[in-house]
Amino acid sequence: MIFDTHAHYDSEQFDEDRETLLASMKEAGVGTIVNVAASYESCFEVPKLAEKYPFMYAAVGVHPDEVGDLNEETFARMKEQFKLDKVVAVGEIGLDYYWDNEPHEIQKKWFIRQLDLARELDLPVMIHSRSAAADTMEIMKEHGQRLRGIIHCYSYSLEMAKEYVKMGYHIGIGGVVTFKNGKKLKEVAEAIPLESIVLETDCPYMAPEPFRGKRNNSSYIRYVAEEISRLKGITAEEVIRQTEENAKKLLLNE
Repeated sequence: MIFDTHAHYDSEQFDEDRETLLASMKEAGVGTIVNVAASYESCFEVPKLAEKYPFMYAAVGVHPDEVGDLNEETFARMKEQFKLDKVVAVGEIGLDYYWDNEPHEIQKKWFIRQLDLARELDLPVMIHSRSAAADTMEIMKEHGQRLRGIIHCYSYSLEMAKEYVKMGYHIGIGGVVTFKNGKKLKEVAEAIPLESIVLETDCPYMAPEPFRGKRNNSSYIRYVAEEISRLKGITAEEVIRQTEENAKKLLLNE
């Protein structure tokens, strides 16, 4: 069964048909979904959603665009969420210099604090990094060693991907690998071991071809698996089986 390691089903884009859509997942071959927090508010929403659906788990953390909402009090409140059974990772956390919503020093501060939290709780991390390759790697080398996790929505070079794999991280591959202009990610998917890859949608965003530009959902992940299988010269079933095994071991300790 497909394991979608990164979704945002708490998004208002799913308000009209969330229940129907999630009820159809088993039939679509999707076995497990991790719903990932981004804003401080969503840290309290994603565990509720995970409680509602047996096949869903939650990651709790604050995205770099939203770290302005964090202070010692809100951080302590967020930390309480990790006592809940189905919270399996710290994320998504990291740096985003593309949107530049928050000053770089503030982003770095809360990125490091959340990495330290993952170490304290012995949980994997989900790393968001956009237009911030060098600073992300620097922080990961200093504060992310001996942690485990996923470099989500990977968008950098093959050399850097290999570096993360060497550090023990998994590379999250989603819809971009199906795009004609996704050459860099295709190169990464082809070159790194399948044991270091996990599948993700980032839904409702980043829908693969042939749905590019439309609302994404976990059932579309098979197009990602098919493209990886084409690049590696193996079957899509093999990609789905191995990436599910990778994700279960990393996120569910199975």
